[in-house]
Amino acid sequence: MQAANRKIAVLGCGAIGSSIGADLAKAGCEVTVIDQWPAQVEALRAGGIVVQMPDGEVRTPVRALHLCDLSSAGLEFDIVFLAVKSNDDRWLAEFIRPWLKPDGVLVGTQNGMNDDTLASILGRERVIGCAMELSAEIFTPGLVKRNTSHRTTWFAVGELDGFGTDRVKEIAAILGNVGRCDVTGNIYGAKWTKLIANSMTMGPFGLLGLGNSDAAALPGMFEVSLRLGRESLAVGTASGYRMEPIFGLRADEFAGSEDENLATIAKTLLGHVSRGRTAPIHDHIKGRWSEMEFISGVVSRRGRELGIPTPANDAVVAIDRMINRRELPMDRSNFELLRKLAADDG
Repeated sequence: MQAANRKIAVLGCGAIGSSIGADLAKAGCEVTVIDQWPAQVEALRAGGIVVQMPDGEVRTPVRALHLCDLSSAGLEFDIVFLAVKSNDDRWLAEFIRPWLKPDGVLVGTQNGMNDDTLASILGRERVIGCAMELSAEIFTPGLVKRNTSHRTTWFAVGELDGFGTDRVKEIAAILGNVGRCDVTGNIYGAKWTKLIANSMTMGPFGLLGLGNSDAAALPGMFEVSLRLGRESLAVGTASGYRMEPIFGLRADEFAGSEDENLATIAKTLLGHVSRGRTAPIHDHIKGRWSEMEFISGVVSRRGRELGIPTPANDAVVAIDRMINRRELPMDRSNFELLRKLAADDG
């Protein structure tokens, strides 16, 4: 069955979901976007989605529903792209379950390691894993600033059991309208490799309020990022995850020492998103809790379970919690606090 015949939902239509939904709608897919932000849904109904990006602009009408509209919309979906923060994935997986066809699949276009949680709700046979890099921001309903172009946007999709299937190839073809999409037999490894990259960049940058390029240029940031990456790699290796090339890197570009590979993924990510600010900054500006509990927090929790010290990731989580609770402002001065806490192996 061709993608044009599939009924597709994008559940969560913030910056990432809007970027995906706009490209799918422009490509002629039968797509419905669903969101919990009332002003966003009304803006999309009135004027469609507008996505501004380095390589042009996408402006397209789209079918948009409030969450409360779905029960009476008479819709069932073959494919659901879940594009929400990890904080919200569990309840929204429960929410969409009645409208996912018996042979339908959900694809978590998210950060973090959420596939097992989604599978516990929907069943492993109804979840396709996805690792991704798509940077975008939204502060005005209906208007998205996308920082990654179509060329630098990247996805990898794969069955949770590692087998190659026609449905994974079909989903890769659909996401190919948004950016490059690879098929992998090691989706857990790809997702953990992306989590390592996020722990090295999103983690420390999200505490400072700075643009990605400014944060990366701070004296001492590379050393802190490398320490975060080493911890995340150690925990992933002990968990049985095998790193693999991501962001479209070739195997020969990912064949160095562990430190060289960590530097490669961090620098490649920054090369794609240097124009913007990392996602936790958007959350803190909007007064929302960030999803760092599902990035560095995963490294910290698994590290404790495995007996692997993770003081740098622990420090990121601790400072992020203080910002979430309004005990500490998001400010570049937090970098010195991070360096102090990260150096404390106790």
